[in-house]
Order: sequence, then C-alpha cells, then structure tokens
Amino acid sequence: MVHKLAFLTGLTASLVSAQQIGTLTPESHPKLPTKRCTLSGGCQTVSTSIVLDAFQRPLHKIGDPSTACVVGGPLCPDAATCAANCALEGVDYASLGVKTDGDALTLNQWVSDPSNPGQYKTSSPRTYLVAEDGKNYEAVKLLGKEISFDVDVSNLPCGMNGAFYLSEMLMDGGRGELNAAGAEYGTGYCDAQCPKLDFINGEANINKTHGACCNEMDIFEANARAKSFTPHPCSIERVYKCTGDTECGQSQGVCDQWGCTYNEYQKGVHDFYGLAPPAKTIDTTQKFTVTTQFLTDNGREDGVLVEIRRLWYQNGKLIKNAAITVDGKSTDSVSTQFCEKTSSWTMQRGGLKTMGEAMGRGMVLIFSIWADESGFMNWLDAEDSGPCSATEGDPKLILQKKPDARVTFSNIKWGEMGSTYASAGKYGVRRVAKGLSA
Repeated sequence: MVHKLAFLTGLTASLVSAQQIGTLTPESHPKLPTKRCTLSGGCQTVSTSIVLDAFQRPLHKIGDPSTACVVGGPLCPDAATCAANCALEGVDYASLGVKTDGDALTLNQWVSDPSNPGQYKTSSPRTYLVAEDGKNYEAVKLLGKEISFDVDVSNLPCGMNGAFYLSEMLMDGGRGELNAAGAEYGTGYCDAQCPKLDFINGEANINKTHGACCNEMDIFEANARAKSFTPHPCSIERVYKCTGDTECGQSQGVCDQWGCTYNEYQKGVHDFYGLAPPAKTIDTTQKFTVTTQFLTDNGREDGVLVEIRRLWYQNGKLIKNAAITVDGKSTDSVSTQFCEKTSSWTMQRGGLKTMGEAMGRGMVLIFSIWADESGFMNWLDAEDSGPCSATEGDPKLILQKKPDARVTFSNIKWGEMGSTYASAGKYGVRRVAKGLSA
C-alpha cells in the first residue's frame, strides 16, 4: 500500500542519513530485552536493544556539525564523495520520543519543542531491534514459529499508526566501504513500497534514481479504532535497488505494495476490535496480547508458508481471531487460499511461499509510530476499513486534540508454536494450516 511511501517521503524531505560516524553525540542504544521460547525449556531472555533509523539523525560535514550534508549538494554530489565528507551522529532518544522501561518500548509521535515552549515538533520515530553484539540487527526467523507481544494503543486515535513489522533488511545495515555506520546507526531501511530514499544501504542515492525494495510482513498496524495484518511479498531477495516507476511500482514492480490484508471490519465485522463502550471483543482501552503464527505445510521450519494465524489474549482470556466470509466460506486467517481469492497481486509475487522464504532467511523487527499527511490513514481506519471519518485523521487535528499520541510494545517473545502465550487451550497450536473452511 502507499501508506509507508507517504510516511517516508515526508520524513526524508527534511532528514537524511549517512555513512561515517560522527563524534558530537555518542550513540547509546536503549535496552529492550526480548525472549526466545521453546515448549520444553520455556522462555529465555536475550539482551537485545533498539536503534533509531538513520534518516532521523543529524548528517553534517565531518568536523563541522553546523554544516549539514544534503544529498546532491556540494558535500554529497555522489556516493563516494558523500561518504568521505559526511558523518552520521548519535542521538538523544528521549528527546525524540523514544523510551524503554524494562521490556517495554514507548514511541511518541510528537515531542515538546525546547526552542518554543508550549509547542510540539514531529518526531515519528522508527526503531529496529539490535542483536546482543550491539552492531547488527537481530535476525528474526519466524517460519514455522510464532511471535507474541503486548501492546497499548489506548493513546492512538484515528489517523495514527503504531506498527510492529518485519522487513528483509541486511543484518549489518549495508555496512561497507561507503557505509561505516551500518546497523549500529540505523542504516539500510527498505520495504515493499520500494521507497526512493536519499540513501540505500547507507550509500547516497543521488536524484533518488532507485528505490529500496524488500519483502515486508506487517504483523500489526493499528490504532485504538482499527487494525490489520498484511504480508507484502517481493519477487526479489533482500534489499533490491529498483529503477523507474515500472520496476518500483505496484502494477509490474518487484514488490506487492498493496499486500494480502486481513481486516475483518472490511467484511462487516464491526464489534471485534475497538474502544469501549460499546463493548468490543478486544477492548483497546486496555493492554492486550497479540500472537501471530506462521504455519507451514509440514509443520516445520523447512516447510512452505501456507497460513498466517492470529490469536489474542486479554483479561485472562485467550480469544480466537474474528472470522469473516470470503467467497462463501469462513476463515479467520491469511492463508494461500485467502490470498488467491482476495489478492491476485500477492500471488503474482509468489504469494505466502515467497513471504515464508524471506522469513526463513531472517528479517529485521521494526517498531514505528506515524501519522499520514497525505491520506489521513484512511486506508487503515476510515471508509470500508474502520469507523473513523475521512478527515479526523488529519495530523493537524490529532496534534490539537492528542499531542501525547503514543504506542507501547512490551513482552516481546518468539519461538516454537504454542510456547509464547498463556493458556493455549482449544485455540492453540495448529501445526499444519487448513485454509478456508467450508
């Protein structure tokens, strides 16, 4: 879908990333421990952390922090010269709306502007999970496994998006001769929108000739009123530099920008998720747990992805996903059959099989919060997608009413099927997918 492209276009209009490492502000990754789980051994804590995206960091002339580097400008006319002239700085995470507390990560859309008391400035942070070594991204491999996390979206109104997703970025962030900073400074972003960024893998993309394409799995995109989950497969592996509107676009491009989305609201189920009152099955005024299972045809990690299944847990109760009707049959998951019926564009890029292959190679876990200047997030929560109006997602209106808009992700863990959540019960492990039921 075009939503992330709109986000990135706005972001890179004023912020850029680079390759050398600056000395003005030391970089210190906030700790965010996560857990790896097995049925036999339970869950073990891993000392992971987060890093802020490179596009949200100061980029300046080496030795002269007052002189900004601009891609295509005198200091950065080409990739090699840019790498020689420009440095990427560390950041103060708290000042950018990023806070960790134990295993919880809170992201704020806006932060107070110290130069203008009583006013706010946009932060819209995007962060990546970093491995224990502190220098590379954590390689998250979920094929034949499940992932669970707690989330609080009670402070995310219409028009906001708290996102928890995977992209097939390089684990070192593209660290190399022209990119000394690498994953340690948040370089290397890509997604299925093939965004035309100032830098691709930390190398200057002069005139934004190329797009940064890669497989993307949107596990949870949501606010307090609406949500969805969507695989976006690509016909290429890892980070690919597309060229031109055709190769970088939806119709004939290498990636499925629209994806195979599961949103029960679009199918007429309006009482499952949202603010109470009136009562909803998932009450977004409270924290809840989201579990996503990636089932293969043989029930193992070496199988073919054929179903993405969703479970919920709130107030001591395990909750089955809302069922919808597709082509006269009931389903509560994204399966190969579901995508065949609803998303021909997904099937053209290899469907769930391709998505699963990327997950088997390993993907980067991403946490973000953002508002949509161009489309007001209508694709997520308005019209057929949710209960919000077509205009209340205007970021200017949100800022007036909810300047403390934020999302909190916590208790993140992944591992074997049935190992990451409480009280599996009758809605627990299904090791081989069944697809659409009669």
